[in-house]
Amino acid sequence: MGLTAADIREQFLAHLGAERNLSGNTISAYDTDILQFFAFIEQEALVFDDIDFRVLRNYLGLLQRKGYDRKSVARKLSAIRAFYRFAQKHAGIEKNPADIVSAPKQDKKLPKYLKEHALEELLASPDVSAPLGLRDKAILELFYATGIRVSELTALDLDSIDYAKFDVRVVGKGRKERIVPIHKIAADAVRAYVGSGRKKLAQGRKPEAGATTALFLNFRGARLTVHGVRRIVGKYVKLVGLSKGITPHAVRHTFATHLLERGADLRYIQELLGHVDLSSTQVYTHLDKARLKEVYLKAHPRA
Repeated sequence: MGLTAADIREQFLAHLGAERNLSGNTISAYDTDILQFFAFIEQEALVFDDIDFRVLRNYLGLLQRKGYDRKSVARKLSAIRAFYRFAQKHAGIEKNPADIVSAPKQDKKLPKYLKEHALEELLASPDVSAPLGLRDKAILELFYATGIRVSELTALDLDSIDYAKFDVRVVGKGRKERIVPIHKIAADAVRAYVGSGRKKLAQGRKPEAGATTALFLNFRGARLTVHGVRRIVGKYVKLVGLSKGITPHAVRHTFATHLLERGADLRYIQELLGHVDLSSTQVYTHLDKARLKEVYLKAHPRA
């Protein structure tokens, strides 16, 4: 082979710094993972050329038995895979044993959501005496009333809302259209914005392309962007002292979770959210089970 495993390791670490411009801490983490794998090889009385996917699977199994979490094991596998790819390219190693070894499945993180009292505080935070406050109030109310995505909200036009039927026509992923109901409180908030706040935002400004039909405008009279909406929500999250992780998507999760807690069928929630696959909606069942246990412990006489 010519080069030893130690030689390849040194060249690999140099490559991470010079070619990939990684930080010293990141390179050190790669080195720790590779040296740990080398120690395992030595302990098993193996040589570098003997390593195949079976050996690697045994090593990953050992890490899990030692108590490493799935994320750490996946990171170590990623480091080994990168090392072998470098060795294939620069040291004549024929096979990468990590290419056919899958990383452990990561535990699904439950989506963040707000309790009802926190959500109400967020909805009440905009100053509706100002045009931007009217707009922001309408945005927050619409998010919680419909559970729509940020991109779907920014795409709404003036004629997207049917105030007589209390419906919102939403264009989702893949240009798929769906009709989402809206309650009176949210409809009134949007109507108040359109009747006063929006007019003032558009007044005296030459509209950009599409802005004449856009429901939500920025202070320049142009259609509000996804980034703009995220910034607006973040502003009120900070104002009322909520967690930094509360984003427009978290309000979408809150919408779904509150419906589920009140007994809504999962398939109806799927339709409202615009999920093609029910599995995308099933993450909320985990939240519901947690809530179910909480209710049980509070309500059962012997709990």
